[in-house]
Amino acid sequence: MSYRVIRWLVIVLYLIIGVVIAWDHGYLGLGWLRTVASAILAIFLWWLVLLGVNLHIHP
Repeated sequence: MSYRVIRWLVIVLYLIIGVVIAWDHGYLGLGWLRTVASAILAIFLWWLVLLGVNLHIHP
């Protein structure tokens, strides 16, 4: 494997471990994920927002 691939894998693994630990210690939760998911939907489907579609994710 090239140096770039190994470096990329180490960075991705580092971030995944960080997310798991943050989730386990209560820094991340479903409310946060819903907010991020709603924002991503609104960014990619902005034309639906202009048409009045509600893209908020509710429980």
